[in-house]
Amino acid sequence: MSSASLLESALAGRTWNPKLVCTLTLTLVFLSGALVGALLMDLGIHNRQRPPAFDTSQGKTVYFEHLKKELDLTPAQAEQMETILNDFWKYYRSVLADSKQQVEQLLNEQQRSKFERLLQQQSPR
Repeated sequence: MSSASLLESALAGRTWNPKLVCTLTLTLVFLSGALVGALLMDLGIHNRQRPPAFDTSQGKTVYFEHLKKELDLTPAQAEQMETILNDFWKYYRSVLADSKQQVEQLLNEQQRSKFERLLQQQSPR
């Protein structure tokens, strides 16, 4: 007797509960999706889909190259634009640092600790 006919004979007298079959199918689909998602997260593929943070050196380079291409800047314009953007980024960092310092002065020690944790959660990884 072949294995196919053994399987047929074993399943011949059995009826399957449609709710059970549906539940098992949905569970398997969910678990498969979770497994694929976990693998993608572990491989870091999700980070490659997002552009780098605007205020990082890599982000500045990406943003500047995008501007040069989209605006079709001449070399002289590109040089001036880079200087202007570098000044802007320095100003941006200064404003962030000053604002953070002002907020920390308002908070007690426990609040400052929580504030630091909140900032760390928001920063790009």
